This record gives sequence, structure tokens and C-alpha cells, in this order.
Amino acid sequence: MTTFHAVVWIDQQEAHVLMFDREHVEAQHIKSRSHHKHQGKATDLSGLFIDVANALQGVHEVLLTGPGRARDQFREWCMPHQPAVGKVIIDSVASDHPTDPQLLALARQYFKKFDRMGANPSAL
Repeated sequence: MTTFHAVVWIDQQEAHVLMFDREHVEAQHIKSRSHHKHQGKATDLSGLFIDVANALQGVHEVLLTGPGRARDQFREWCMPHQPAVGKVIIDSVASDHPTDPQLLALARQYFKKFDRMGANPSAL
């Protein structure tokens, strides 16, 4: 499905990717491939990041959200590894653990405001 907007809720264990337009929503839940949890050490999130970036192919605008640094780490990872995805990430906002319907509502509200500022008013 080709959609204009996506929202990604991400932490170190998983990502919820919701791609949507006015009438359609496609949700993917992606689990981290890393089963090792190292106390005090950074977890290798590259497998998770690859899967999320692949899910976002063809999306025009992406909002990242989540409770910790993983959303910012994903954005930083995209620049050298998936620059096309990195270019369409428009913002990163903190959030706890919303349900998918709450996440979709947050994204629709965010993009409605963003679209009014000139991006694409017909996309929602």
C-alpha cells in the first residue's frame, strides 16, 4: 500500500509502524532480532532499524515517537544507511506506550497541523 503518512512508535525491543491516508491504515509490529540484553551497554538495534526502514519505503512523511532514545537513534542511523527514509522523517516526539488507535489519533492530529502549514492539505 502506498500512503502519504506514517507514524513509528519505537523502543529497543519493538516498533509499531502505522502507514495511513484518509481511508486506509496498515499496521506492522516489528520485533527486535536481538535477544541479548546487556546491562549498561548499548543494544545493537541495526536489525530492528533495517526492518523499520524497509517498512517505510515509499512513505512521504514519517513521525517518530517513543519513550526513549531509540527514535533518535533510528533517525541518526537512517542518514548513512537509509538516506531516503531519513529525509522523510519530519519530527520525533516523546510518548509512553499508546495503543495503535491512540498512536494513529496522535499522528492524524500532528499531520493535520503540519499539513495546514503548507505540506499537503489533501493528504489526510
